[in-house]
Amino acid sequence: MTLLSVVLAVLVLVLLIAWGKVQPFVAFIVSALVAALLLGMPLEKISGSIQRGIGDFLGSLAVIIGVGAMFGKLIADSGAAQRIATTLIGLFGSKRIIFAMACTGFVVGIPLFYNVGFVILVPLVFSITYQSKLPPVYLGVPLLAGLSICHGFLPPHPAPAAIVIQFGADIGLTLFYGVVVGIPTLLITGPLFAQTLRKMASVPSELFTPKPMDEAKLPGAFNSFVCALLPVVLIGAATALAYAPGIGPYKPLLSLLGDPMLVMLFSLFVATISLGLARGTKLKPLMESYGQAIRDIAIVLLIVAGAGALKQVFVDSGADATIGRELQSLAVPPLILGWFIAMIIRICLGSATAAGLTAAGIVQPLVMSSGVNRNLMVLAIGAGSLMFSHVNDSAFWMFKEYFNLSLKDTFRSWTLMETLIGVFGLCFILLLNAAL
Repeated sequence: MTLLSVVLAVLVLVLLIAWGKVQPFVAFIVSALVAALLLGMPLEKISGSIQRGIGDFLGSLAVIIGVGAMFGKLIADSGAAQRIATTLIGLFGSKRIIFAMACTGFVVGIPLFYNVGFVILVPLVFSITYQSKLPPVYLGVPLLAGLSICHGFLPPHPAPAAIVIQFGADIGLTLFYGVVVGIPTLLITGPLFAQTLRKMASVPSELFTPKPMDEAKLPGAFNSFVCALLPVVLIGAATALAYAPGIGPYKPLLSLLGDPMLVMLFSLFVATISLGLARGTKLKPLMESYGQAIRDIAIVLLIVAGAGALKQVFVDSGADATIGRELQSLAVPPLILGWFIAMIIRICLGSATAAGLTAAGIVQPLVMSSGVNRNLMVLAIGAGSLMFSHVNDSAFWMFKEYFNLSLKDTFRSWTLMETLIGVFGLCFILLLNAAL
């Protein structure tokens, strides 16, 4: 009965978002209320449980996601993203340009949220198309595969960052494992898969004719790379140093310095000076840009908050322990089960973020009781949340309209690329799990 109640609550969530077009935050709250009633929670405790779930999730994530949005916007507005792209393309050369596109998507995708990265980088794809005479889909798929892998696998992107905290995983190890899994996945789903799309015809709309920044106004390559990768380097260094001999007395300090919130704040401070003030940008327009970034990310914060409410209802009603016992009895490895649940919700909802957060709330008790590697479970859910993007996913339509494709060709390119990321991502996660 408990599992059926949870399934019905998730079904309500799916129907509200996919069929009713209800704003996701509202849909999560309504689903949390439905779940609480179905699971028999005392009426006087329902409101407190929902509020506690919202507060717990936002309390730990608001700064990371909010500062991350400001940081990513500065990387884009300053021209650092464009400089990284042109530098990598120049480094790889015209014969290996699709590897340059994949590398660009992956590197730029670390600090930039997916939609921002898409809007910033796709015009660069079209610019290279005009210069090289190569098909735009052939060039675009490797780049977007890199962006998508970062979005699904790597903190500080919203869903991975939230699930790391929810599972009590290590953000540094999750980031490291995400890179280990992400690179071979990218090579297969980016440059290799793009070879099958070389003859796909596409004439991008004139609306998206590229208008890149003047080369003379771009920041230097070293400055751009250092600022964009600084959060990854700092979190990775803190994680690596934690395993160094004799580090014991300094672990509390190291833990503080490697905290994602402080890392993002420090990275934003460095980038504000290096990419902003030092290059003549006034403080006022920088702050106005940061304000716009916060407004743009508000919807993501609300989705995370709503998922926290639904999760907390599962916990406070005791459903999490019951589900954990029932899921443990299934003859399915936990990583595959987490991936599968995220995939089903992704197909129904369309949103990778909502799918990942919802699946995490369902499998959390299994994570706590089964002994599965929590860092790899974050990645498995991320891989499942990218599966089979179709007509209920806004990214599907962005790709179709920007590249001016038919529905058939959009399924053949975009949907298949996302599905391959999910499948090969899981394969490499399972291989890594076997090696650990």
